[in-house]
Amino acid sequence: MNSLWHDTARLPYFPPLRGEIKTDVLVIGAGMAGILCAWQLQQSGVSCVVAEADTIASGTTGNTTAKITAQHGLIYHQLLDHLGQEKAKRYLDANLQALSRFRQLAQNIPCDFQEESHTVYELSDPRILDEELSALEQLGYPAQWDDCRQLPMATAGGIRFPDQARFHPLKFLNALAQELTIYENTPVQGLSGTTAVTDHGKIHARNVIIATHFPFPRFAGGYFMKLYQQRSYVIALNQVPGLSGMYLGARPNSLSLRMQGEQLLLGGGGHRTGKEGGGWAELEQFARIHYPGSTLTHRWAAQDCMSLDQLPYVGQYGPRTPGIFVATGFNKWGMTTSMVAAEVLRDQILGREHPCSALFSPSRSMMHPQLWVNLGESARNFLSLSPRRCPHLGCRLEWNSQEHSWDCPCHGSRFSESGTLLESPAQKNLKNPS
Repeated sequence: MNSLWHDTARLPYFPPLRGEIKTDVLVIGAGMAGILCAWQLQQSGVSCVVAEADTIASGTTGNTTAKITAQHGLIYHQLLDHLGQEKAKRYLDANLQALSRFRQLAQNIPCDFQEESHTVYELSDPRILDEELSALEQLGYPAQWDDCRQLPMATAGGIRFPDQARFHPLKFLNALAQELTIYENTPVQGLSGTTAVTDHGKIHARNVIIATHFPFPRFAGGYFMKLYQQRSYVIALNQVPGLSGMYLGARPNSLSLRMQGEQLLLGGGGHRTGKEGGGWAELEQFARIHYPGSTLTHRWAAQDCMSLDQLPYVGQYGPRTPGIFVATGFNKWGMTTSMVAAEVLRDQILGREHPCSALFSPSRSMMHPQLWVNLGESARNFLSLSPRRCPHLGCRLEWNSQEHSWDCPCHGSRFSESGTLLESPAQKNLKNPS
């Protein structure tokens, strides 16, 4: 079933590339991050080309819950502890500025943009909320206590960010894409320096931005160690009471709630790709209990790249890859962080300083507990006996019974039952799926 976004937007068609072309900047990937990168650079007078392996917004962007908020879970007390006040405030300010930038652009783009508060709620222990409120007070942000009476279940309260927003991501993307040079159905098979080789041509560029969700060059930059992927699920419900504001649970894989028109978008059921989780069944059970008169109109799933330290990787791809840049690891908050990434990369390519360049640098320390989790998962699945191996780095594939797909627990590649590639970083279909 398509997402609500795909069923309620008409996107333009772009032909595949045939032949050789030259450009200042090649952007690989036509999701929100790639389109914003190209658009920001073009607005600055830089010629850009976007190459997309499938069609625009065919990945995570077309399956998001489309919240535009600087409240990324209960993250700020952790950033304050690990990075200090200056860097934590820099992260907060960058995402608030991204929200303002979306607000400004949406004045001229009909994309269902609407101001909404966003609240992170906790079901049982208000002490974790107190810690976050204290951190936000130190950072000078006017967060508010929320009694969460709008929600259908009992909670211990929540933390509200006022004046955040929601929108229709594909309507927004449609407007920007029409101003760009885009080649769809043009997978990049490899890079030779900053020249991209495609199925039917080449793109010679001075700089390359890899915005392919999970970066596809396998070893440079160490992204196979620095990233893992998570699945999350969404259902759209009719005939529900109206809900004022947007909500997200404080715990990992908690429920997300927001309205889109008269429909409720209920998200959650998440898990590491290749592992088991609640999926749509968990969401549908919640709807039966708390919205017994509702009807389900859509259900879809998204995949998100998770970094080691909850910050995205934005900047030069690796220490020995001059002219090649990356934007990845948005940790389920790809709307505001895509905008931040586009501005960081624009400034780096133009030779300007951006206050978040060092904060988001892909070359920052990898010494975080999640690194050992990722390495352990890779070693375990690489050494396990199985006839079904991921063509990315050879890990064992696991059967996803909810989505009827073969999923890689190491790096998140996914394949249909017949072996067709569904999600990167793999670039090839399975040879022997059965």
